[in-house]
Amino acid sequence: MGSIDLRVSKRLLWVGGAAYPLHNIVRVYTLTVRPRRKDATIRFLKSTTITLATAIALTILSAMTAVASGEAAGLLVTFVWLGTVAAIIYFFVELVLVLSAQSHFVLAVETSGASTAVVTSNNPHHLTQLVGHIVHAIENPEFEFHVTVGTINISPKNYYFGDNVNMYGGTGNVGMVSA
Repeated sequence: MGSIDLRVSKRLLWVGGAAYPLHNIVRVYTLTVRPRRKDATIRFLKSTTITLATAIALTILSAMTAVASGEAAGLLVTFVWLGTVAAIIYFFVELVLVLSAQSHFVLAVETSGASTAVVTSNNPHHLTQLVGHIVHAIENPEFEFHVTVGTINISPKNYYFGDNVNMYGGTGNVGMVSA
């Protein structure tokens, strides 16, 4: 976890080198982002299954072609299985990275566009206070402040981020069913 400056000055929220106009901020809140361990496990199993099925199919196809032509197909089969092993090792490393990742308590700033800024701190109370400071700055144009907070790089592919919404109807919706 690195550190980054978070400051409000002249109606702009600066998160490191990125500036967010305060009038474009639609939500400031704290949350805990958790790794998508179940999704990573399913992704690993799917990728491994598809890779193994493809390797087996190519091996069978290569053997059938070799029998029909009377030639040896060992080099192609070796190449296919070396690639398969390399792919499975890559999938496994991705899985281990997500399974070993920790949850982070973060402050998120969402804008009316697609931008979201995320910062963290070892002290959750500090982030809750920062939400108040940012909201106060939105309501009071003359208010300015400056703090140093932690920064993290998280991939939305590997973490649950934001709200989960149950949606019924429509097409192409992706969501999470709550139990």
